[in-house]
Amino acid sequence: MSQLDWIVLIVTLSGIILFGLYKSKSTHDVDGYFLSNRSLPWGLVLLSIMGTQASAITFLAAPGQAYTDGMRFVQYYFGLPIAMVVLCIFFVPIFSKLKIYTAYEYLETRFDNKTRSLTSFLFLLQRGLSTGISIFAPSIILSSLLGWNIYWTNLVMGGLLIIYTISGGAKAVAYTQQLQLIIIFAGMFLAGSILVNMLPEGMGFSDALYIAGDFGKLNVITTGFTNDGFNWSDQYNIFSGIVGGFFLALSYFGTDQSQVGRYLTAKSLTQSRMGLLMNGLVKIPMQFFILLLGVLLFSFYQFNKAPIFFNQSLVTMASQTKYGATLNHIEQEYNKQISIISNGQKEKNILQKQNQSPVGVETSIQFANKTADSLRKEYKKTIAKSLPGVDTNDTNYIFLRFVMDYLPVGLVGLLIAIIFLAAWGSIAAALNALASSTVIDFHRRFSKKSNSNEKEYSISKWYTLAWGVFCIIVAMFTYQIGNSLIEAVNILGSLFYGVILGVFLVAFFLKKITNGTFVFIAALLAEVIVLSVFAMTKFGVIQLGFLWLNPIGAISVLLLTLLLNAISQQKNLFQRSN
Repeated sequence: MSQLDWIVLIVTLSGIILFGLYKSKSTHDVDGYFLSNRSLPWGLVLLSIMGTQASAITFLAAPGQAYTDGMRFVQYYFGLPIAMVVLCIFFVPIFSKLKIYTAYEYLETRFDNKTRSLTSFLFLLQRGLSTGISIFAPSIILSSLLGWNIYWTNLVMGGLLIIYTISGGAKAVAYTQQLQLIIIFAGMFLAGSILVNMLPEGMGFSDALYIAGDFGKLNVITTGFTNDGFNWSDQYNIFSGIVGGFFLALSYFGTDQSQVGRYLTAKSLTQSRMGLLMNGLVKIPMQFFILLLGVLLFSFYQFNKAPIFFNQSLVTMASQTKYGATLNHIEQEYNKQISIISNGQKEKNILQKQNQSPVGVETSIQFANKTADSLRKEYKKTIAKSLPGVDTNDTNYIFLRFVMDYLPVGLVGLLIAIIFLAAWGSIAAALNALASSTVIDFHRRFSKKSNSNEKEYSISKWYTLAWGVFCIIVAMFTYQIGNSLIEAVNILGSLFYGVILGVFLVAFFLKKITNGTFVFIAALLAEVIVLSVFAMTKFGVIQLGFLWLNPIGAISVLLLTLLLNAISQQKNLFQRSN
């Protein structure tokens, strides 16, 4: 990066930190540290919800996801608006009325201690692992920019985040997320505008979409049906998005403390509801635009040389091994295909403007793209041979590589700052939620001595530090994850969210179930079922998209609880009859 980019990056990040610390300087008790003294208006609640959900992974990996797989990932969010309505009707009024710190406190009043502890533990495990992956996302940037070892980068990135979160608490998170999102949206809009303006002369936004459509990248709506029937292994289609996405969103926003803690900061029930409902309206268009950047990037690289592999640091290392000559030969062949694609697209554009048929040219472009894709796969396999054990999935580097190669001086620094800001906002909220759940659901309940507000405030900071260290350790192992980061986080969440949601659904809707032991056993069995189904998909025994794990988990808890309750009632009737 240039000196100006570094200045923009440092000034932006420093300003956000100072602003957050200034806004949170009066926070010296648990209520202020975790819930901002329940004083925030709906606008700040909305921005805090969005800022927590839209991590660096969203802005770093989503364009790469669209570049490789098209727009169909947006269907993942189709169940979100419905979930927001359900939350506002059933979940939020109860949480608001009870004046709780964490969602899991309600489960103790409804059932018993062990059900509350189990559900809170599942949240802590899932959120701790997910936050570790989120720390890894900005570490990728520092590692690529500075050539640092990824493990040292995780330590630096995680250390900064821990200091940032411990210093401010929920109030700092909420107020800084307000500025962060403004900067993020402005920067992403600028990046999209520059992308379109860098297309060949005479081509605009609609032309870029037309090109992307030719390659199936505008697959916003897919049904999942094939000639052989419904494809249950299809990750993203309208049915998995609405059904699986609904259950996932309901669990994430209704039972995950990192989100529940955001709308519990509102000063009234109405303000909480407004924040959630507006999130349901805004989230899909926001995600659509971010994915659209990846689609535009695909069209851009039809006219410009796309790297054969987007993680330049691995290319440099692999080129120095005995496979260097092989990699060079593959890249030369790849460059020939890229030249055919670029020249063909330009010729096609001219023919279309002259109202002539470009069919022959289109065939040549399609064939060259397929050949280039084959060469990319061969290149990745060769890198894997040259550097055993490395992750050759470069999806997470696609947008970052474009930023570094093509954006003007100054804007590069701003875009890098955006990814850092997104990381800080979501990770700070997650660490705050992990600490609050640990303090409220475990420390406060199992500690033998009562502590003053000031003492609990100090203990909360120590738990924030502990969870920060745990998340850094998780980040150290994320390098081998193999998926795009945005997909990896959602798969991880789906392993636990359905079961957690099922416990709350029993609590809210099965009023006759009062025995917490039934719910506890049902949750344990349901988690075993979810993990078993996931394992079978990984080993190829069955084919099932990960979004379906959410309804499987939730429905399993409901059915198993009803079954255990029915067995108990039959046993009681039998005993009375004898």
